[in-house]
Amino acid sequence: MTEIQENIKTLLSKTDAEMARTAQKLEGEFASLRTGRANPAMLDKIRVSCYGTQTPLKQIASVSIPEARTFEIKPWDPSLLLEIEKALQQSDLGIPPANDGKLIRLNLPSLTEERRRDLVKLARKMAEEYRIALRNLRRETLEKLKKCERQKEISEDDLEKQEQLVQKLTDGYSQKIDHILKAKEQEITTV
Repeated sequence: MTEIQENIKTLLSKTDAEMARTAQKLEGEFASLRTGRANPAMLDKIRVSCYGTQTPLKQIASVSIPEARTFEIKPWDPSLLLEIEKALQQSDLGIPPANDGKLIRLNLPSLTEERRRDLVKLARKMAEEYRIALRNLRRETLEKLKKCERQKEISEDDLEKQEQLVQKLTDGYSQKIDHILKAKEQEITTV
């Protein structure tokens, strides 16, 4: 294999890895999107003032889900209970924490039909942003391939083959995003 072919192979594998990370990132974003069920990922963005630094909640407390719509948050250091409660009140969750002196409970209210529709719209918007990110990756890769062709490093036929491979990658990850979106919409609309 020539150096040029090796560079193109590396370029395609990097593009594949970037597209895979993009799809995984969407799954992570969707995990933190509030549906009707408790999901520990919903609390991933919560930061608590702990000994003078902002610390992620999951690093200072255990989070359990005893029921489908209930979180139980038990700090490893009981002195942090009030700080955790304060962080939860200030968060964008919109769920009032219930502190019993040993642990904090969060009871998710059931979603209204209107809220479900809004969440589906939000999920679709997020998915479209990630599809745009995929298309941008495709565009960048194609530009690099065309530059190789202009510099006579690869032939027009090779360029066309590589463009088809890049398009196939993009289509595959776009379908994956569609599947992730469909699963999230189903999760949101299930009562």
